[in-house]
Amino acid sequence: MKRNLLTILLALGVMSFTQAQVRPQGAGADTTRRAGVPGGAATRAQPKPYDQVITNKAVTRKGMITTHKLDDKFFFEISDTTLNRDILVVSRISKSGAEVRAAQGYAGDQIGSSVIRFEKGPNNRIFMRKISFRTYGPDSTTSMYQSLKNSNIQPIAAAFNIAAYTGDKKGSVIDVTDYLNSDNDIFYFSSAASKTRFRLGTQLADRSYVTNVRSFPTNVEITAVKTYTLAAAASPFGGGAPAGGGAGASTGSSTVELNTSLVILPKVPMKPRYFDARVGYFTVGYTDFDLNPQGVKEIEMVKRWRLEPKPADMAKYKRGELVEPIKPIIFYIDPATPKKWVPYLIAGVNDWAKAFEKAGFKNAVIGKEAPTFAQDSTWSIDDARHSAIVYKPSEIANASGPSISDPRSGEIMESHINWFHNVQSLVHDWYMIQTAAVDPRARKMTFSDELMGDLIRFVSSHEVGHTLGLRHNYGSSSTVPVENLRNKKWVEANGHTPSIMDYARFNYVAQPEDNITSKGLYPRIGDYDNWAIEWGYKYFPDNKTIDADMTALDKLTIESTKNRRLWFGTETNPDDPHSQNEDLSDNAMKASEYGIKNLKVILTNLPVWTKEKGENYDNLTNMYGQLTSQFGRYMGHVAKNVGGVYENPKTVDQAGSVYERTPATTQKEAMNFLNAQLFTTPKWLLNQPILDNIDANPLEVVARLQSSTLNRLLGSSTLGKLVTAEATDGATAYKITDLFTDLNGAIFTELKSSSAIDVYRRNLQKSYVDKLIAIVNPPAPAASTQVVFAGRGAGASSGLSNSQSDVMSVVKGQLRDLDASIKGAASSQADSLSKYHLLDLADRIESALDKKKD
Repeated sequence: MKRNLLTILLALGVMSFTQAQVRPQGAGADTTRRAGVPGGAATRAQPKPYDQVITNKAVTRKGMITTHKLDDKFFFEISDTTLNRDILVVSRISKSGAEVRAAQGYAGDQIGSSVIRFEKGPNNRIFMRKISFRTYGPDSTTSMYQSLKNSNIQPIAAAFNIAAYTGDKKGSVIDVTDYLNSDNDIFYFSSAASKTRFRLGTQLADRSYVTNVRSFPTNVEITAVKTYTLAAAASPFGGGAPAGGGAGASTGSSTVELNTSLVILPKVPMKPRYFDARVGYFTVGYTDFDLNPQGVKEIEMVKRWRLEPKPADMAKYKRGELVEPIKPIIFYIDPATPKKWVPYLIAGVNDWAKAFEKAGFKNAVIGKEAPTFAQDSTWSIDDARHSAIVYKPSEIANASGPSISDPRSGEIMESHINWFHNVQSLVHDWYMIQTAAVDPRARKMTFSDELMGDLIRFVSSHEVGHTLGLRHNYGSSSTVPVENLRNKKWVEANGHTPSIMDYARFNYVAQPEDNITSKGLYPRIGDYDNWAIEWGYKYFPDNKTIDADMTALDKLTIESTKNRRLWFGTETNPDDPHSQNEDLSDNAMKASEYGIKNLKVILTNLPVWTKEKGENYDNLTNMYGQLTSQFGRYMGHVAKNVGGVYENPKTVDQAGSVYERTPATTQKEAMNFLNAQLFTTPKWLLNQPILDNIDANPLEVVARLQSSTLNRLLGSSTLGKLVTAEATDGATAYKITDLFTDLNGAIFTELKSSSAIDVYRRNLQKSYVDKLIAIVNPPAPAASTQVVFAGRGAGASSGLSNSQSDVMSVVKGQLRDLDASIKGAASSQADSLSKYHLLDLADRIESALDKKKD
């Protein structure tokens, strides 16, 4: 590299002060002026002797910042060694009221994160700057470095008079009472928007107070009770009343307890590791003005924990022996967690230990029960030094694994995994709908503790994976041949997907006659996960630079491409049929066909399997909805193949293309599947005894499934990609006209035979024609929308609207052809309802085309 990155990171933002008067603005600014006296150096209170400020009545806690509590005042004693150090601030809700919980605000929720730096200024002042690492300059010896600093001065968030100096003059005491009591965006909610999320408005100062300030060797913990006006309920569009609101916006008040952790960041940042699109990691980034001498370069650093061998073990590590890291990754289990689930959550953490052996570390990640108060009275789940799985009494059926990282390097400092109580209902419903045909344990509404514990373990592992830095790998399951998922020996040995970071819940391909056990049904940490951990955490003791690490990793990554199971498929690609959530195998059509066979078995048994004595039909209603949704997912998996574009990230040193269009034969296979399973009415779904007991409309069930698939097939993105494919691949492409030939043949089969059209088919045909008309005559807000055809890869971002391309020409031609065919069929149609329907379609088409002429 052309300059020492770490030196620049540490140097940036250290500004020199002039003797000019500084007048910081905003919450907490100039917090220690004399009451009633205008600001100014001459009128500010001067420092007093230490023992006149911090008397023997003060309650003192020594640590990173020594804190003092004197009556109702709080003081920070900041040593000169802590000045100019980067401090990570993490704020969370530690206790919430019912009103906040109703807005999905629970104990443990993060509400703010920033980096601050205390600096000594002129006139006996301490300034607190809010530090951004978004833009960095080139080498400090150049004039551009100083110019960039001058253009990116770090804002002063608060200013404090120095109340006293320590006896050795190497520390400064400041009164932080007013700032802690204020509604500031550093220590509490990071913005008005973050408060609005919980329906909170203006802070009510007379009902807010600081309860505790505790100091530890590397962090300070602040606990405050804050009362806010309660804003009006959010609108159906996701907004809420403005924070503070206007007249009538407030509907009362709500009180929350907030915990703020100030954690000192390492003096020397961890050596970063740059993002590689071939391995899925979360990132932090900045704009670099040095790497590209003729412009700027966006740098992304992966988020990962600092794992390093102990100095005494370095020789062993170099020899390839497993060693323990200096500081392992420890996750504590929230004491509020039901005891029976604790072992499974811990197991989900510990399952990752084996993966870290690929990077050369043993005992690198550990799950533990949190200590009780009797065991350690200083331990707190809100302490940012402690990572935890936080159990939340929430109806939300989910879990999430966020993390807080050092913006200078990507080093993960801590994580609080959100574990919502109702996630158990989610995994129950998924497991029942996907495996009940093959696993008798899944055939009831209340699973055994053993089965539910196994499911909790897998979710725990998935969320821990996120906190290790790993993104979703939606493409992992596509590397598995579909028939392997029915091979008992193979799938039980290898799992149904190589990555637990995939959204591939359970093996829905397995059939009852395959006799596959839970080992072949559950997700597990797999080959890709082991490889990704090796890539992110392998230590290179002899490498001095980031570039040297990346060179070594590039060789490993290129070698990994020989094993397709190590492939990463991003969760953000809308075009690649290999990268989908909730899918399995290398062939969505075959996998979905197997899945449907199992759904048919499950459907016939749902009334029995959902029955609970004395209960109503809510269970049946829910599980029938889950089943039809699963069927809809299969349709989506297949439909994404039409107009699909495969993406295989590569560097210029690797052979082959990054982007490749889905073969025409695969797209044709997908359309044949949709014709057979969806456009031919799936009447097996319409189990009348079930529908009678859940008051469901069979027409709506079918229409919803068919309409969502048509929306994708006829979306501007799909149609545009088909036009682009023809331009690129010529005669071998699956063209836009091929799509319409297949759709018309599937949806209007009755026109050639003049047979009666039943109500399900009439609804499908109306839906299809209406969607074509919407392309010709789009709603006003969409009329000026620009369409990106290929989305990604060759031919992407053409910027052509439907009317500027062949899309409009083809759709209008299809409507004309349909108009002629429909009129011809209507004249010979004997069934009156069918005839009325066809004449109606003809009227709609003619009206749409006439309108287009106008």
